[in-house]
Amino acid sequence: MDAKDEVAPHRALTAVGFLLAQVGAFAANRFAERTATLDLTPAQAGLLRLLIAQPGRSQRELADELGMPPSRFVQFADKLEERGLIERKRNPDDRRQHALHLTPKGRATLGELAAVAREAEETLCRSLTSEEHQQLSELLVRIAADQGLTPGVHPGYKMV
Repeated sequence: MDAKDEVAPHRALTAVGFLLAQVGAFAANRFAERTATLDLTPAQAGLLRLLIAQPGRSQRELADELGMPPSRFVQFADKLEERGLIERKRNPDDRRQHALHLTPKGRATLGELAAVAREAEETLCRSLTSEEHQQLSELLVRIAADQGLTPGVHPGYKMV
């Protein structure tokens, strides 16, 4: 075994894919802990964020965007509706469809969530300068776009 072979296993520990997975898993776990204080899962938090950005989307549209089977999405949305965070309204143009909207309670929860998310990101990136933080964000956006990932949609929705 030469010196090159001894170094190879250590290279795997600094490979970008490994580091992204390691930091991503850490960040996801910490975010889940923080959203749990609001009695939300990260997936539920994500749906609230989608609805503030695009209110009135149909269940089918949202299920398709999130990569969830429509039947599973209905159950997912039911939980948020039961808690009074979202409401379904019949689409006046197509009464077979339900449009989803945040309730006032959902908007208030989203405000709390924004503070939780901001704190989580600040904690995660505290070793970076503001310029490095901005650069990291830009690089990750570019990688995500190149890989065809939908902005704002976590691949974990497929497992909800």
